[in-house]
Formats: sequence, C-alpha cells, structure tokens
Amino acid sequence: MANLGVSIAIIADGKILLTKREDFEIWCLPGGEVDPNESVTQAAIREVWEETGLEVRLSRLVGIYSKPQWLGTGDHDVLFAAEPIGGTVRLCPGETIDVNYFAFDQMPPDLVPWDHQPIQDAINGIGGSVAQRQNVQWPFAPTMQRQEIYAQRDCSGLSRLQFFWQVVSPEPVIEIVEVAGQRMGDTR
Repeated sequence: MANLGVSIAIIADGKILLTKREDFEIWCLPGGEVDPNESVTQAAIREVWEETGLEVRLSRLVGIYSKPQWLGTGDHDVLFAAEPIGGTVRLCPGETIDVNYFAFDQMPPDLVPWDHQPIQDAINGIGGSVAQRQNVQWPFAPTMQRQEIYAQRDCSGLSRLQFFWQVVSPEPVIEIVEVAGQRMGDTR
C-alpha cells in the first residue's frame, strides 16, 4: 500500500522553517506520515508540533507531490503552507537535530532534493492546484524495513549525510506536473 504523508511549509517574515533529520543529518520540510483515523490537516498540525514545538495555522493547500517508485509501493505527500501562531521552536529527540528558519534565497546546501520544488511552490504562492509526480527511485529492497536501513547506514563507515548521498542520487529529480498550478489570486 502506498504511503500518505504531509509536509508543511511554515513561512514567517520572508523565511521558511526547515528541520534537520537525525537519521541522515539532512534538511527537509517538517512532516511525516498520516496516522490511522487522522485527517491530513490533523497530521500536518501534529507533525509540526512534534518536530518543531510550534503551533500553526494552515493557510493553504499547496499541492500533492508523488514519488510512485519510493518505498517500493509509492509515497504521496500533501504540502500545506502554514504560519506559526504559538509555541517555541525546539528539537524532537530521535527525529530532529536542528530547526531553523532560512531566507528564501538562502536554502541550505544539504536539502533533500525532492523538497526543492515544493518549497518553491509554497514560496511562490501556488495553492490547491499542484499534483506532481517525482521520479525518485527507492534505493533499497522493497521489503527492507527502516531499522535495517539504519543498520546498513551505521555499518557503512560513512557519515549519515554521506550515506544518504551514496544511496540517493543527487541528480535533479525529474518532475512531471500532473495538474498545473497557478498563483493564488491569479485569474489567468
């Protein structure tokens, strides 16, 4: 069964909030899987709280980004734009090792490649009309569990970030826009 997840572009004062994952020490949008009996909006608000300590108001649905070959069965992420309304930025032990705001034109170099376009869509005001397939291949056996991947990572002799780049190609992701988007308020 395909995985359904959420990502959240938290935008404030011309900056976007990113988290640095503990498992591969790479920057990404906050987010995660939708739990059973949970809506995608509930998942988005929960994931932000768990990973960053912030309370947010979801301001718009940016789009849906699909990686059909990921995890052997496919991965689909619903991206929301949001603004912080409370809480204090903090780390989530076991998940995040850094949380920081970045200016739109100063993204960190170690950003997961498939977050580039969703971040640009959020920054550019795309809303509610993007469905995109990202041709990213799952680099492990389809039945390989997360703990097995972490064991392979830990035995590789590489840093977590080096291991990530060894198994995930840093080549640009080929993206196929399945539903075109337009800027909010644009009447074209």
